[in-house]
Amino acid sequence: MTMLRGRKIIIGITGGIAAYKIPFLIRLLKKKGAEVKVVMSPSAGEFVTKLTLATLSGNAVHSDFIRDDHGSWNSHVKLGLWGDLLIMAPATANTLAKMANGNCDNLLMAVYLSARCPVMVAPAMDLDMYRHRTTRSNIALLQKDGVVVIPPGTGELASGLSGEGRMAEPGIILGNIESFFKKSLPLSGIRALVTAGPTYEPIDDVRFIGNHSSGKMGISLADALNRAGAEVTLVAGPGCPDTQTGGIHRVNVRSAEEMRKSCMKFAPAVRLIIKSAAVADLRPVHIAKGKLKKERAPAHLALEPTADILAELGKRKKKGQILIGFALESDDGIRSARAKLRRKNLDAIVLNSLQDKGAGFGTDTNKITLLTRNNKTIKFELKPKAEVAKDIVNFVIKTLGK
Repeated sequence: MTMLRGRKIIIGITGGIAAYKIPFLIRLLKKKGAEVKVVMSPSAGEFVTKLTLATLSGNAVHSDFIRDDHGSWNSHVKLGLWGDLLIMAPATANTLAKMANGNCDNLLMAVYLSARCPVMVAPAMDLDMYRHRTTRSNIALLQKDGVVVIPPGTGELASGLSGEGRMAEPGIILGNIESFFKKSLPLSGIRALVTAGPTYEPIDDVRFIGNHSSGKMGISLADALNRAGAEVTLVAGPGCPDTQTGGIHRVNVRSAEEMRKSCMKFAPAVRLIIKSAAVADLRPVHIAKGKLKKERAPAHLALEPTADILAELGKRKKKGQILIGFALESDDGIRSARAKLRRKNLDAIVLNSLQDKGAGFGTDTNKITLLTRNNKTIKFELKPKAEVAKDIVNFVIKTLGK
């Protein structure tokens, strides 16, 4: 899943040779989970067929006001209101001029003038046309009106000349679309650090001390933050599942000390830290090499405390940084969690109770109580962990004032 999943993209194709690249763009958008509808200028069909575009997009392609089916019409208003984004690609010099001056002589231009969503253009033309003062003036006017312009590339052109004017490649257009949506998300520009899963403290090369944490809650948090636009670094303990969204920087660790080192490395550069990992509290004093034979195993295992990563992060917390911890309690949970919040200098703490059915380790659901630094208590019902993660992220958004 990505930030484009469920996004409604209208692609307006105009009459330029670069139209042959649009099927590749449609495939990229569909792979990202976007919905795509195509509207063509009358001349665009000379360069790419409706059948190809309809097959790849999964939707009928429109180019005329009047349909062939007994005179019914294509509503440019409905098409314009449907989209989350309209992108004109390729955008010829003629189309840019029409857009800049409000010339409405075909269905595509009617859709443009009806659209309430943001608009992008990917210009494509010969180098002298692109350099011409009227084209430059039209582009500047469109930018003043809020249209996002994806700069053309430089290279061999259909005329045989070489220079600026090639439509940006489909992958570059896709990147611009993703960046555009990311900037509109509530946590755009926020760097976040999330920890997930258990740690394993080795007894020998085979055995370890650990716990039953699956890492699902932390993974759901990383995904939810990423979907909200945050730049996420995920420090994941052993056994954590894969994230569902792309672009998350994942660091896999095994022991508490490895997790501590990673947290201290990334923490100074982030605004938000959510430490949901279930770090082992104790580790063996001595780690045996190889595998301990059963008959030679010690009757007693000497243990020592692991580093308190959350407390160290609390001591090192910078001004403006938000630190959220987790507490899994079996009794007197709220009192214990509040004490932990104060002791470790947290801004909020997420309380799970072992007494709540369907919450805690290994489940796909969770039931939390969110306790804040200013003594607020926010209780939530039992939900899938993905929904719980959204609740926590919504709290973060409100806290940051985004």
